[in-house]
Amino acid sequence: MSRNSLRLRLVAGGIAAIVLALALAGLGLTLLFERHVGRTVSQDLDVHLKKLLAGLDVDADGRMVVNNGPVDPRFSEPLSGLYWQIADDRGQTLRSRSLWDSSLLLPKDEPAAGEVHRHEATGPGNGRVLLAERRVRLNINGRDAPVTVAVAIDAAHVAAATTAFATDLATALGLLGIALAAATAVQVGLGLRPLDVLRRGVANIRAGRDRRLAAAVPDEVRPLVDEVNALLAARAEEVERSRHRAADLAHGLKTPLAALAADAGRLREAGQSVVADGIDEVIGTMRRHVDRELARARLHGAGRSRPDASTTLAPLVRSLVATLARTPDGARIACEIAMTDEVTVPFERADLAEVLGNLLENATRHARNRVRIAAAADGRNITVEDDGAGIPEAVRPTVLARGERLDERGGAGLGLAIVQDVVEAYGWTLQLDTSELGGLRATLQPNASTELAG
Repeated sequence: MSRNSLRLRLVAGGIAAIVLALALAGLGLTLLFERHVGRTVSQDLDVHLKKLLAGLDVDADGRMVVNNGPVDPRFSEPLSGLYWQIADDRGQTLRSRSLWDSSLLLPKDEPAAGEVHRHEATGPGNGRVLLAERRVRLNINGRDAPVTVAVAIDAAHVAAATTAFATDLATALGLLGIALAAATAVQVGLGLRPLDVLRRGVANIRAGRDRRLAAAVPDEVRPLVDEVNALLAARAEEVERSRHRAADLAHGLKTPLAALAADAGRLREAGQSVVADGIDEVIGTMRRHVDRELARARLHGAGRSRPDASTTLAPLVRSLVATLARTPDGARIACEIAMTDEVTVPFERADLAEVLGNLLENATRHARNRVRIAAAADGRNITVEDDGAGIPEAVRPTVLARGERLDERGGAGLGLAIVQDVVEAYGWTLQLDTSELGGLRATLQPNASTELAG
């Protein structure tokens, strides 16, 4: 796909949106998980704190003791990350075994009795801990003494849980992103499929296999199809009007040309042969141009616009050869027909007669003794060749060049120009080379795009 591809833009835009959405979702879910872990940790600390307060007592010597304290085994494991500490105002301190020889550095605040404060504080090894503390008052040796009870957990445990969650989440979101990107590519392909159908439809119209775009398209594409079909219909109508105008013009010229021919005859009878010959030459030139324009006008509605056109080749060739045999040039040469009666070609009969008539007339005019017309069994290759002088290779491109004036086409005349126009209208090509007979060989065959379409 090129940079200008609509498919590439849609897929790239979809993938960019997916990546952005998944990144924001991953960030949001990670923050939510971190908050959830924080709430869970706070609840656990509250439970441990209540358990400590429930087990806090004073023995007979006035020393604080903890009976039936928290049972979490991490409190007994040195530096496990879960700690508790109880301290009064006279420096008496009780600590969990997990603190080992360290202490929790409690913030200097004064929570009200029964109020739980939460902080980040410094724990063992100067690590950060999340701490919950509560202040109570105990009767120690008849004295109402304030006591601070604190429970803490290493903040690294919370961070590690968040990191692990983020890692797992990134993997899951990555796989989800790949799946969504593939789904986006499929969705874009399905969404653009009607455009591909339109492309093939236009190609079929250009190749002559169809005349209109199919109407079975999604509602969003239907207005475009209707407009294209309306444009095709308008173009067909305009072409038809142009054909009629060209035909009317050509037929309108025939009467003046006939009058000029009659005048030339009278001049010749009057002894002015030079003037009569000049007029006849002009008349001949004008008639050839008129014939060519009539052929072109007819071709505007033929060729690829008639995908069902088909003509059996052999009967038409025999009819053309029989007609040429009655001409002076045709009577002096032998014409060999090398094809089976079953060969058909995708041409209208009138257009094919125009093509082969010009080629055979050209061949008989330049042949010494022999003309041969042959066709492949599948009708994909037709050759007309003679044993005449041929056309020099250097001149052949000029003979088939488009838009040349008659006097610039060399000795082949106007016939090959008409042949070129007709075969191109049907998606075929005309090639000229040297025949095995010694003269010119004209080969008709489908061009590459027509072969592929067939």
